Amino acid sequence: MNIIHFIQAGGTIDKDYLTDDDHRAYNFVIGDPAYRSITDRAEIPYPVGFTMACQKDSSDMDDQDRDTIRRIASEVAEDKIIITHGTDTLHVTAKHLADISGKVIVLTGALKPERLRDSDADFNLGMAVGAIQCLPAGVYIALCGELKRWDEYIPRSPPSLSE
Repeated sequence: MNIIHFIQAGGTIDKDYLTDDDHRAYNFVIGDPAYRSITDRAEIPYPVGFTMACQKDSSDMDDQDRDTIRRIASEVAEDKIIITHGTDTLHVTAKHLADISGKVIVLTGALKPERLRDSDADFNLGMAVGAIQCLPAGVYIALCGELKRWDEYIPRSPPSLSE
């Protein structure tokens, strides 16, 4: 049996930037799940499971997407679940999962895509992997060096371009 089950919801952690043919405009797509390359680099010594729920920017997610995430989290055999998610609305999804019992669920993401050099993705996912092995059942958010129960988390404002 797997130790941890990862669920991909999308968000900046999984973004990949594309340019048009003239290299003048940039777009993004939600690409392969960042957890795969991060856990490969970390050489995690135990089996993990994976399900893709959706690949969306979190500001584009709706209750149908959250219902899908909830269904997957409820149905997987593992009792330790990490959801990679966009940071803008991960607290909304966490609330949607709050009454799932008997499982430890940690939502995490990144302010910069994992594919970029100075991304916080490795740090945030590593924090989630370590925390999930020690936490009691419940729903938590691991982001930017903080680990909070879902109902104690205060959403961060996105950094301004001038910072």
